[in-house]
Amino acid sequence: MHNNVKALLATTLLFFSSQSMANGGCGFEDKQDGFLATCSEEKQEVILTGAVTHQQLDEFDWFNDEYANYKSDADVVAQLQQVDTPTDITVIIGTWCPDCHRETPRFIRIIEQINNPNIKVTYIGVDRAKQDPEGLAANYEFTRIPTFIIEQDSKEIGRIVERPEVSLEADLAKILK
Repeated sequence: MHNNVKALLATTLLFFSSQSMANGGCGFEDKQDGFLATCSEEKQEVILTGAVTHQQLDEFDWFNDEYANYKSDADVVAQLQQVDTPTDITVIIGTWCPDCHRETPRFIRIIEQINNPNIKVTYIGVDRAKQDPEGLAANYEFTRIPTFIIEQDSKEIGRIVERPEVSLEADLAKILK
């Protein structure tokens, strides 16, 4: 009987803690059994939305380590420095997203190393619903972030979604060939 009470208590606590996590902005995987949330309990955080600059992102604690420690492939960077077609890259990010915490600082470092005036980058921050008040992100079809949308002549020529296949610079070079 004592074990039954413990099991009931554990199930009740798991249910209520999962419900508070779900109500606090966390989600559940569609095909997952049970009450396991996909993120930790909500914490105080700053979520930047709309047009975002890399200087604003530089203010976040998570930015500096990835930016400082990322080692790009110098040969691929040299290839990207030779891009002579005007290229627009739109990066849709969430300052709350762990994948964005990893990939965005790396990408900014790569773009700074490339230092190519033919490559222009725009960053759009979205909230947890993947929206921004200005509706900038609504101009693009996307489901996962970060999403790097590469365009030339106002036409999309490729994307890097969530994480690169090889590396950000290698995937970008492959798209721009």
